[in-house]
Amino acid sequence: MRVLQLIDSLHAGGSERVSVNIANALSNEIEFSALCATREEGLLKESILKDVSYLFLDKKRTLDVKSIKKLSVFVKKNKVQIIHAHSTSFFLATLIKLLNKNTIVIWHDHYGNSEFLNKRKHTILKICSKYFSHIFSVNKSLEVWAKQKLKSKSVSFLPNFAASYKQLKVTNLKGVAHKRIVCLANLRSQKDHITLVKAFKEVHTEYSDWTLHCVGKNFNDEYSKLIENEIDILDLKKSVFLYESKLDIYNILSQCEIGILSSKSEGLPLALLEYGLSNLAVIATKVGECENLIENQFNGLIVNSSSAKELAEAIILYIESKELRYTFAKRYNQHIKENYSVKVQIENIIKIYKTYVKYY
Repeated sequence: MRVLQLIDSLHAGGSERVSVNIANALSNEIEFSALCATREEGLLKESILKDVSYLFLDKKRTLDVKSIKKLSVFVKKNKVQIIHAHSTSFFLATLIKLLNKNTIVIWHDHYGNSEFLNKRKHTILKICSKYFSHIFSVNKSLEVWAKQKLKSKSVSFLPNFAASYKQLKVTNLKGVAHKRIVCLANLRSQKDHITLVKAFKEVHTEYSDWTLHCVGKNFNDEYSKLIENEIDILDLKKSVFLYESKLDIYNILSQCEIGILSSKSEGLPLALLEYGLSNLAVIATKVGECENLIENQFNGLIVNSSSAKELAEAIILYIESKELRYTFAKRYNQHIKENYSVKVQIENIIKIYKTYVKYY
């Protein structure tokens, strides 16, 4: 079987990490595994295994004839049977399908604003979807939406999975050991760092030796400035630290006790899976698949979104009980290993692939 993962960039976002994880995992399972970044390279390029064939298009616009030809030649030369297109790369995948009629297109929907699907623009997507043999949706809301709004006849829910291929040790976090909280999320408004910072102010008032570490791409836009201003206004510069995107995620998580997501909207966040593999006590908001992933008061804590009060109370509950942190983290780690492992999800993906490929 010969499969190409198609993604717009290799910046350290959720969909980008999933595409790299799949390409890497497939390299040990199928004849040919490839990955193509269409618009931009990024930090994740270093995570691609040597056994994965890599192509960068440097695509500048939607209809970039040079890039379309380059990818079409790559598909033909390498006899690619399936293009597994992630997020907005579906349009290019459709064009390649029209140029290579025997090529199968599978689209992977990572849409993060699943709480606001009624506002999702999908005219072009709907047109392209009739060329999709299958759609993978990262949460059940997206699965239902795809069945109702798009033209593909085959849709299934496919949970994300976390994987670590390079055990790098580069980043040393500030603060006191065993008293660190981490939020692994790019600085986007849907991740709601503002509420998290406000919640941490309440925590800091009682437990000033604990620190908060926000790891994710800083777009240096209005939202990131709001976060920086909030940290300044609340006098938290010595307790809340912003880090850019990092490649040594598991090294960073190993230095923390609590993993948090304070999002207003989510799909199935990869960060929560990575927290689980790293034995962190987890807190997340009641959005997307978070509530299905975490069983509240059994293996983690779930709070309402946009509630600094509830978030602060959850953090303090963990801080005040090391035993609770340990128990929940252990249960959550086991849950992630049993249900969201590389092995389980790659088997599911290959099963779908085999449905559409006549020979492999």
